[in-house]
Formats: sequence, structure tokens, C-alpha cells
Amino acid sequence: MEELEEKGDDGLIDQLRLPLDRRSMMRRTTALGTGAGLFSGISTGASKRSRSAGKRPADPAIANDVRREFLRAWKEYKEHAFGHDRLKPLSETYDEFFLEDESLGLTIIESLDTMYLMGLDEELSIAVEWIEENLTFDYDQEIQVFEATIRLVGGLIAGYKATENETLLDLAQDLADRLLPAFEKSPTGMPYRFVNLRTGEVSSGFFDNPENFMAEIGTHIVEWGELSELVGDDKYYNAAKNALQAAYERRSNLDLLGATINVETGEWTDTLARIGPPVDSFYEYLWDGWALFGDSDLLEWYSVLLDGIFDHQAEWYNDYLWFKRVDMNTGELGDRQQSELSQFFAGLLVESGQPDLGGAYHDSWTQVHEKFGLPPGQINYSDLSAVWPSWYLRPEYLGPALLLYDETGDEVYRDRAYRHYQQMKTHSQVENGYTVIEDVTTRPMERGDLTMGYWFSENMKYFYLLFAEPDRLDRDNYYLTTEGNVVRGLQ
Repeated sequence: MEELEEKGDDGLIDQLRLPLDRRSMMRRTTALGTGAGLFSGISTGASKRSRSAGKRPADPAIANDVRREFLRAWKEYKEHAFGHDRLKPLSETYDEFFLEDESLGLTIIESLDTMYLMGLDEELSIAVEWIEENLTFDYDQEIQVFEATIRLVGGLIAGYKATENETLLDLAQDLADRLLPAFEKSPTGMPYRFVNLRTGEVSSGFFDNPENFMAEIGTHIVEWGELSELVGDDKYYNAAKNALQAAYERRSNLDLLGATINVETGEWTDTLARIGPPVDSFYEYLWDGWALFGDSDLLEWYSVLLDGIFDHQAEWYNDYLWFKRVDMNTGELGDRQQSELSQFFAGLLVESGQPDLGGAYHDSWTQVHEKFGLPPGQINYSDLSAVWPSWYLRPEYLGPALLLYDETGDEVYRDRAYRHYQQMKTHSQVENGYTVIEDVTTRPMERGDLTMGYWFSENMKYFYLLFAEPDRLDRDNYYLTTEGNVVRGLQ
């Protein structure tokens, strides 16, 4: 196992002061803080990949197959679960994700912009009509603030940008207004986990104390920033930024974040630093807030925290790049477990100017895919063993594949995505669509009974964009949220 080299270029902030859109920023080759030369041995593959040149060739046969599979699953949802949050394809029933015995049409909202990109205009009209006639947030029930932001507010904004239907924007703003008390009632500005949609009463769910996870505290600024721009009111952006700042200012002396914090006192309750959940998208939205809105504070915070990650968590282990979990205050090793959701970090490195490191981390996870077919929810990377064997139709391998392909033009990323697509069809495809896997280590793989709403928003969109050239998207200047919603670049 190779040791880390000394930290390199410290000029990131000065170099990236001017606001740039996400795609043009992504194509910078500037080393970020610790730099592309952070590791000896980085030349073992990733850095040799060529940069994209010219128009990306589409593969209509694969793109059309993806479109057909999306439509097949959508029609099964319409037949067995329409208007409800999620389809249970094996039992031909449904479940509700957000509220007890009430539906918010989660799968409908998450499918809007994917249907638009695929040209499924008749189905899109049906979906929008249901929203216009049925969707309300006026319930005397608690809702999880983070999930409501990324899935409902984000999905409605993407749907509005696809259709220009004002009802969708009005609903997004109505929901954000109902979520705001979670931020406003917090002494620190870091939001409570839950808020009552009607009364504004806040709580922390199953926690005895008013605690929240880093990802749930910091993953709002993209959707709320877009909303602020659309409706001309900065209160949404400001609430999201204040939450990020409050958490950032409580980083350790090693520039690391823990996982869980008391939002009233600001005291850490879980001090194990990791790039995966429940921290993951906190880092993503620091970069995205800078890339979308040109807020240099967010760039500085991102740079500082990324330096901390590379100084204390990154390592070459068995010749592959991984990120160990360590104590945020001492840097002491906690374990070498890695969540499947951590795969997103490869894409984040690409976006923030380090495609070589992003490619290296994608290489690491490709081993896992090759071993199991579909990735376990949690692994120990010291021996690539499955700690948690379930795969819940997660898209975190695919998003970075799309970003890496867009950046480098290297067909290896489409090849990997296509193999993943084939594995998904082999193991998750059922008569009524696609379902989650409870155990990827068995043959046949043990199936569950649920189609995740994000499968429509993320997996099938990423597959489609990898192999299609939709005329409804500006491929050189588009933006996908952490939930795969397109909030920039629809045309």
C-alpha cells in the first residue's frame, strides 16, 4: 500500500473565483487543493485516458431499449400503483414513502423530466394532469425535510423547466415554505429532520435528541437556490447556505466532518468521518452551489474539506483508491468499510477538476461490480467482502460513468454502464418492471418487492444519456441534482 504524497497546489480558490457553469467547470484540468499528483502511482491507468474530442457517438439500439424498459415499468406503475408513491411489482400493490396512508405521487414527480428527455409526451401529460388535479401538501403529518427537498422540490422544479407548467413551480414553492420552519426554528440554522406540513412543528424522528445527519443538513442549496432564482426570493438559498456554514464551522482541527450532530447545541454525536452516507451529498452540494451560483464561500469550504479528506482518509489499498473511515478529531482508523453510495465521489472528483482521481475511484468500484454482478450496499474494501448484501436499484455507479464519459470520451465508461444495465436486466427485471435485490451474493439473487422512485429519475436517465443524443438537452451545459433531476440545460 503506497503512502500519500505531500499536499500540492494551494491556489484553487484564486484560480476558480469567476462563476462558471457546471459543464465548463468540469472541463478544467486544474488540480484541486491536494492536486492530481496527490498519489504516486496515479499513472496506472486512469491518467492515460484521452480527453473527449468531437461529438459523442450515440448508440440508438441501446438508447431505444432503455426507453422501452422505462416505458414498460412506467406502464406497470400506472396499472398497479398510479398516484401512489412507489410500485411493489411482485405483489402488484404499492406503498407510500413520505406520509402515513397518504400519497404524494413520488414516482410521478421523479419521472417527469426523464419522460420529457425520452420524448414520452403523452405519458408526461398524464403525469402532469395527475399533479394538477391531486397533489397537495396540506397534511397534518411530519415529512422528512431532506428527502422532500431532493425528490419533491427538485422533481417539481425539473418538471416545471420541462413543461413550463406554472402549477409545478407553485407546488415546489408551497412545499419549500412548509419545510422552512425546520431551518428557522433551529438555534444553529442546521435543520431538524422532520417538520409537520401543516403546523410547522419540528422534530428529529427516531432520535432521542435533536440530531441530524450531515447529508440531511447540507443537501438543499441546489433545489432551494434554483427556487430562489425562479421566484425572486433569496430566503430559500439563504436558509440552505446558513445550514452548510453552521456545519462547516464545526469541522475538526483536521478539517473533517463527523456524521451526526445535535442541531440545537452544535455538539457532534457521531465523530466517524466518511465520504459515504450519512455525509455524502453534503460535499456534493458545496461544489454544486459554487458551480451553479458562483458562491465563492462554498468553493472555499469545499476545498478545505476535500483537503481534509485526502490528507486523512484517502489511501491506495491493494493498488486501488479507497477512502477509509476515521475519527474526525484524531484521524485514527475506524474501519475500511465503504457504502455503495460512496461511488458518487468519483463523479464529484470529475466535476471539480480531477478526472484522473475520479476515474481511479470508479476503477475501484468496478472490481466490486465484476465480483458480485451488482454491488452490495456495504463492503469491506480490504477483502471486497459484502457487509450488507442488498442492492436497492442504486444509481451511484452510473452517474460518475456519465460524467467520466462526458469528460474523457473514453468508451470504457459506456462499456461499464452497459454491463451494469445487462446485470440489472438479468437480476432485477420482473414481469411488472424492476425490483430491488435483497442479496446479491446468492444465485439466483434474492429479490425484494419494490421499485424505487429514483430508479425512474436516475438509473434510466443516466443509461439513456450515455447512449442517446436527445435534442431536448444541451449536452455541453446541463446540470443534474443529487437525485438526477435536470435543473439546467433542458431545451
